[in-house]
Amino acid sequence: MRLAERYEFVPVCPEVLGGMSTPRPPSEILGDRVVAIDGKDVTAQFRLGAERSLELARKAVAVKALLKSGSPSCGRGLVHDGFFSGKMVPGNGVTAALLIENGIAVYTELDFAPLAVGSGD
Repeated sequence: MRLAERYEFVPVCPEVLGGMSTPRPPSEILGDRVVAIDGKDVTAQFRLGAERSLELARKAVAVKALLKSGSPSCGRGLVHDGFFSGKMVPGNGVTAALLIENGIAVYTELDFAPLAVGSGD
């Protein structure tokens, strides 16, 4: 809540923006694909959600994003291994990667402390 005093938040769920339901089966990144636990390839939905999230970020003139760690959409630095084993591997979620590629600094709930002392831009 203290961050909301310094920043304007634009709440998004890339997976919902990509057309997925809530709740939905867990998904993980496996190579260049995103696969649900039932074996369904959901890469297209994740990519669409990432593109729509980037559009919203651009409309908001966002320079920073606070996302959910470990998520196949939002994870930064570590994501689940793609085998539903519970293990984490180096990597970024689909949306996190797209935001980073487009110059938006990505943080997660595990490393957002710099935002609390940042300049508010």
